[in-house]
Amino acid sequence: MQNTRLNTLIDRIFRQFTQWAENPWRRLSLIIISLLFGNFLASAIATSTGQRTDLDIFISLIMVIVVELVSWLTYGTIAGQRKPGKYNPILGQRPILIAILNNLKIGLIYGLFVEAFKLGS
Repeated sequence: MQNTRLNTLIDRIFRQFTQWAENPWRRLSLIIISLLFGNFLASAIATSTGQRTDLDIFISLIMVIVVELVSWLTYGTIAGQRKPGKYNPILGQRPILIAILNNLKIGLIYGLFVEAFKLGS
């Protein structure tokens, strides 16, 4: 890829964000915020697709695909092999963006279970 101004700007912003998020308290707060945002997103998806019943199957297909892609990205490749550099075994941490996506996924699934229990009662 060519080293354009936009590419340089995006790389610099990403590098500054990862340096900012190296603080354990900031990392923990970002992870908790993504978990809660996933729960909110599940509630928003359930209420908006509940209004239009013709979208239920399509939205559920999209959500299954997104959940599986995030799981594949988080936990390794198709063969189950972990890519080198994706996981730091000394610190036990994944990169912050992958951790945020994984916790967003967990919050989304949890929120959908809560919505299902609310509808069942």
